Amino acid sequence: MGDLGEATRVEQVDEGRFTATPSPEWDIWGPMGGYIASFALRAVGATAGHLEPAAFSCHYLGVARPEPIDIEVQHAKPGRTASSSTVAITQGGRPILNAMVWAVGGNEGLEHDESVPPDVPGPDELKSMDELAPPGSAPPVRFWSNLESKPVVFEGFGPPDGPRSAVWQQWLRFRTTPTFADPWVDACRSVVLIDLPSWPSAVRPHQWQRPPFTAPTLDLNVAFHRPAVDEPWLLCDGASPVSTRGMFGWRANVWSPSGKLHASGGGQCLYRRRPS
Repeated sequence: MGDLGEATRVEQVDEGRFTATPSPEWDIWGPMGGYIASFALRAVGATAGHLEPAAFSCHYLGVARPEPIDIEVQHAKPGRTASSSTVAITQGGRPILNAMVWAVGGNEGLEHDESVPPDVPGPDELKSMDELAPPGSAPPVRFWSNLESKPVVFEGFGPPDGPRSAVWQQWLRFRTTPTFADPWVDACRSVVLIDLPSWPSAVRPHQWQRPPFTAPTLDLNVAFHRPAVDEPWLLCDGASPVSTRGMFGWRANVWSPSGKLHASGGGQCLYRRRPS
């Protein structure tokens, strides 16, 4: 298992230029998309001074390998209160990810919160996958060794007996280090969790038929509403209401047990048929 803070660490090599090495411990079909996106966020955070993350968006352009990546940050609109940066991640000259990041400082404004958390049991009321899994079994992919997960609905480990709604909800806690005081590392938790439910939610109406597809993510968008630095357990609340034209879109929210909304976002995925 890997510590998210250590696994997304970047090293500055020049002004606006960084390097890092993705860990294979975060692989699903390849390196998990939100994990790779976190390197872009960390690089901006290393140059942002007192500013904190407000919004993140990216396009996934290639699959990274567990080898060094190059990260270039350019401040398109620097400022004391709000700063816009662009990020390009490449590996061996091959494009991996392009991102845009807004960072903001202290600012006053109107206050309201009409968000409504889903009516689900809290993490203390549910069993973890470690408890539900057969003794001695290993996670299905290496990525899951980094998270302690408690599914809101659990129907076993095989395919269901029919279609299910395109909703995926799990309470998740990062292993090794569950919370981070650094707002940029804390935001990486939300980037990972907003990206995570894309395929798990979209496949639920079809999983009983064992569909022969994967679905690489095209883009990811995350709005950071409030830090979660004191919240080890976070609810990953995802849904994929529409799947059509060889694509599906998903949306996701990140909630804490107190019912606060910490981040929201989503993106679009493109189906690819698995080799026979």
